[in-house]
Amino acid sequence: MSVNILVVDDDPEIRDILHIYLRNEGYHVVQAEDGKKALELLQQEQIHLIILDIMMPNLDGISACLKIRENSGVPIIMLSAKGEDLDKITGLSMGGDDYMTKPFNPLELIARIKAQLRRQNYTAVTTQAADEGEICIDDLVINKDYYRVTVKGREVSLTPIEFAILELLASHRGQVFNIDKIYQKVWKEQHAYYSQNTVMVHIRNLREKIEANPRNPQYIKTVWGVGYRIDK
Repeated sequence: MSVNILVVDDDPEIRDILHIYLRNEGYHVVQAEDGKKALELLQQEQIHLIILDIMMPNLDGISACLKIRENSGVPIIMLSAKGEDLDKITGLSMGGDDYMTKPFNPLELIARIKAQLRRQNYTAVTTQAADEGEICIDDLVINKDYYRVTVKGREVSLTPIEFAILELLASHRGQVFNIDKIYQKVWKEQHAYYSQNTVMVHIRNLREKIEANPRNPQYIKTVWGVGYRIDK
């Protein structure tokens, strides 16, 4: 099956460079010059991953990401000339799965793309191997067969990374996972300098979606100085 990657950037040189690298890796590339065009293409094409620039005319990357997340969990890697931690946290908080600062090494971007796609395959493999299709924790129900999460009967839309973190913790109730271990298990990569902020932002987003009171979580508990767990 062909893997379709949507490259969204107002700079035609960046789009062309990424097109060459991605095509050489065997991916099918779809291009858009702004967020508005990207949303149109998502209605027309089956897209497996999006590379999304933040600063664009018409509809910027943050706004486009928010719109995409209303009905899609497709992995999104955000690009920006802004490299401060706050900018990265903002991008991840808005629904991005990863963040790269311009100028970037195309080979590093390719590696991150492969990691995101592996994450999707990992979810599919572990789902098939699971003995039970559902994990029930009080009012939280995680259906691994249908990639579906409900809280008190209300369906919650999660990104692939958020679902993977929740499934990891819920499948090992009572076990504490530190940030490095979560990053290794979910992203299938070794610890990196940015991994702590990345994991913490996704945990925060996850709590906002599944917890009645994210400041006093019922499900995902913080073990201070150690990591995170879901109680038995």
